[in-house]
Amino acid sequence: MKIESESSGNTSGIAGRKRRYEMKRSLVLVVLILTLSLISMNGTYAGSLTLAEAHQGNPDTKSPQDMPALSGKIVETMDSGGYTYVHIVKDSKKVWVAVPRMKVTVGQDISFQPGMVMNNFTSKTLGRTFESVVFSNGITEQPGTESVEKSGKQREKEVTKNVTVKIEKAPGPDAYTVAELYGKSSTLDKKKVVIRGRVVKVSEEIMGKNWIHIQDGSGNPSNGTNDIVVTSEELFSVGDIVTVKGTLYKDKDFGSGYKYDVIVEQASIEK
Repeated sequence: MKIESESSGNTSGIAGRKRRYEMKRSLVLVVLILTLSLISMNGTYAGSLTLAEAHQGNPDTKSPQDMPALSGKIVETMDSGGYTYVHIVKDSKKVWVAVPRMKVTVGQDISFQPGMVMNNFTSKTLGRTFESVVFSNGITEQPGTESVEKSGKQREKEVTKNVTVKIEKAPGPDAYTVAELYGKSSTLDKKKVVIRGRVVKVSEEIMGKNWIHIQDGSGNPSNGTNDIVVTSEELFSVGDIVTVKGTLYKDKDFGSGYKYDVIVEQASIEK
């Protein structure tokens, strides 16, 4: 009888644990269903989810590999919720594309990477519903990208290739030559640096920034360690001798083909 009693008690205990497990699982499923319901009603969910997550939550989509590249002339644009919405037209066909916030202008010819198509997408921040909008990672990385970057207000200037640069290193403990920035990039990652050199190339208003190439005569042109890219809201002319103060980043990938082994960001620039 004692053995039977213990067996009965164990069976009851197992059954109780099983019921509690089922209850917990049911509760989790209810919370998940409610969460997905709230997300589907919120027009800004694509701004906080990855495109893959948005696709899983909305069956009325097409995956990026199903879509061709998107190109055309910009006829309308607006910024909202961390995205830039771009209305492009080509051969009388119009499409809305949403990309991470960037600088574009009406009348500009542009080409975007394929992306996730969201039908009947409502943006609460804009207060409007799009019949269809494509969420893209950015402009294409094809050879035509260079012409896109130079269109509209975006302009690129470059110094003559054969100019010899020899600039004295800036003073101070945070000062480095261009070659030193590359050589010590692992140690200097996310740290403040100062660099003095000549502006040899300027690309204006790309992704909301000015991209300025600096050289000081150090480094090796064959592997690119003689040239450092600086991003800034300030703008100087090709040929200017400047002192740059900013934060160095190693292996920085902005997407859309903008990837750098070493770059100096949030820079202030003085002549």
